[in-house]
Amino acid sequence: QVRLVESGGGLVQAEGSLRLSCAASGSTTFSINFMGWYRQTPRKQRELVAGFTRSGSTNYADSVKGRFTISRDNAKDTVYLQMNSLKPEDTGNYYCYLRSGSDNTYWGEGTLVTVSS
Repeated sequence: QVRLVESGGGLVQAEGSLRLSCAASGSTTFSINFMGWYRQTPRKQRELVAGFTRSGSTNYADSVKGRFTISRDNAKDTVYLQMNSLKPEDTGNYYCYLRSGSDNTYWGEGTLVTVSS
C-alpha cells in the first residue's frame, strides 16, 4: 500500500509563489508509470496540472506552462510543484497522484491553494 502526503498549500497573493511537496511512503519499491499533481477548482472538474511519466518526461496543463515546474527527488520518493506567478484562477485543492507499473492508482488527501487578487 502506498500513502501520499502533500504539503505546502496556503494563501498567497496574485503573482506570488508556492511550493507543494508530495512524499510517497509505504510500498514504493515498484515501478511508477506516472506521478504528479491534479487540481480541483470551483469552475472545473479535477484536471491534470503536471506530472512525470515513466520515461521521465513531463506533462503540463496549458494553463500553467511557463509558470509551474514539477521536479522530483527519487531518493526521497518525493515530487515537488513550484508554482510561480500564481493567479486567482489557480485557486483550488491540489492532489498528488501516483499510478504504479501495475496500474494501481493512489491519491493524496489534497492541499488547498488560495490565490487572492
